[in-house]
Amino acid sequence: MPELVTTDHTARIVWLGKVPENRSNIRSEPVREAFASYEGFAGDYHAGLTRASCVRVQTQHPKGTEIRNVRQFSVLSSEEIAEIAADMGVAALDPAQFGASIVIEGIADFTHVPPSSRLQAENGTTIVVDMLNGPCNFPAREIEKDEPGHGKAFLAAARGRRGVCAWVERQGELKVGDKLFLHIPAQRAWAP
Repeated sequence: MPELVTTDHTARIVWLGKVPENRSNIRSEPVREAFASYEGFAGDYHAGLTRASCVRVQTQHPKGTEIRNVRQFSVLSSEEIAEIAADMGVAALDPAQFGASIVIEGIADFTHVPPSSRLQAENGTTIVVDMLNGPCNFPAREIEKDEPGHGKAFLAAARGRRGVCAWVERQGELKVGDKLFLHIPAQRAWAP
């Protein structure tokens, strides 16, 4: 029996981006297509099979410890970005301000899809959801540059809507306009 269940939920990629390796901030640069290798998008700051641990995993690993890179991509939903903007009192937010890799539309409450869910393109390219991506100050700083006086509202507005971190399970091309199919783990919700 398969351990991943195909759902009726699909999404469409509406934006792709890469954070430059020589970055001076978190901003990503838009691209129309990119090859998702086992290391992520080539030339992206977050690419690699491994990475140095950061504050988000400090209770498991001392900062700087080499660990598996499950943060190759920052995946957000256009619907949640619009909700964040509305709560912040701005007309719109640019995915580049978030350091986004992939922005999708079509899956409600996207930030809370179960960890280990898969997003699979029609060509078979598959990315695995690690877990939700908590809001941080980096996007707030970029928003403040573009919308003075609004950056400080980001953390509260983005809580529970910041998207997910993900990594590549099956290599392949991803393009703006691609349809993605959501597959979720078959297990029941944890109830200790």
